[in-house]
Amino acid sequence: MAEQTTSSITVDAPASAVMDVIADFDAYPQWAKGVTRAETRSTFDDGRAEQVFFALDVSPIKDEYTLEYTWDGDREVTWTLVQGKMLRALDGAYGLRDLGNGSTEVTYRLALDVSIPLIGMLKRKGEKILIDTALKGLKKRVESLG
Repeated sequence: MAEQTTSSITVDAPASAVMDVIADFDAYPQWAKGVTRAETRSTFDDGRAEQVFFALDVSPIKDEYTLEYTWDGDREVTWTLVQGKMLRALDGAYGLRDLGNGSTEVTYRLALDVSIPLIGMLKRKGEKILIDTALKGLKKRVESLG
């Protein structure tokens, strides 16, 4: 993965509940800020998504793209960009660590590249905004379902 931005948050729920929300792509428009559409295009035998199409509108990024996912149980999910209009790369991961008290530490790693020139600092700021928004939205969604 290229240079990436990382952030973590603690969610008051077991890792399996967190991963269930991460894996429920059809519900993303309800809680993931900026995601206007999410459609699972193909799945693995266990039912988890292999490729998912997204429509995203979070300034400065407005795009439609498809991501391919790799799952490691309820421990980690990684993704890479298959196709995008503005995005040239969008590689990331959610890593889940059971804290042993019914809570889970969720670490989000993200590296993106866009077809329009962006100063590195601005790109990192964009990644940070996307990550922080995603983590806060994920925490709120998981805890509201618990």
